[in-house]
Amino acid sequence: MRILIAGASSALGRATARAARAAGHHVVAVGSSAERLEPVDADERRVCDLTSFSEVDALAASVGEVDALVHLVGGWRGGGGLAGQTDDDWAWLEQRIVGTLRNTTRAFESALAASSGGRVMIISTTGLDRPTAGNANYVALKAAAETWLAAVGHALRATPATTHAIRVKALVSAADREAEPDRSFDGYSDVDDVAAEIVGLLG
Repeated sequence: MRILIAGASSALGRATARAARAAGHHVVAVGSSAERLEPVDADERRVCDLTSFSEVDALAASVGEVDALVHLVGGWRGGGGLAGQTDDDWAWLEQRIVGTLRNTTRAFESALAASSGGRVMIISTTGLDRPTAGNANYVALKAAAETWLAAVGHALRATPATTHAIRVKALVSAADREAEPDRSFDGYSDVDDVAAEIVGLLG
């Protein structure tokens, strides 16, 4: 399969690209920085501002066939209770969590619909099960992303495509553990395990 990973330079993006290539898939790694994309194990590396629909639309035209869109663009800002949920944090999170998902799914809809086994995947949060005031911006936008993903599923309902939201508390990598050896990271999901789950869903 031809797999496009949006946000491929993240720790999870690198792990997913590695696992997907090991499983025999063709990986198109997309990110905002050529320098950060360089170490990603991919067949193709594309620099694109995923917050710009015109850039993403041009990317889709140049990439061509895509069987799976793995959306890993994200980030976190929070804390400070409800009053601390600032407009700046909301705008920053919205661009990354929802805006880039809207752009990529709209631009690649026709390619995914044409695939014999299209997949669209996002990373969501277990925080949706128990929202907190200090995490309100983040969980509200993750809920919006899951709702958008459901709408993508509706758009692709006449095709074999499927959509998947993988919920995690937080992610941890080997580099994180090395940087903080005394921290437990209790309940965190290892990026290699999540990458394996993503590749398993490719079929």
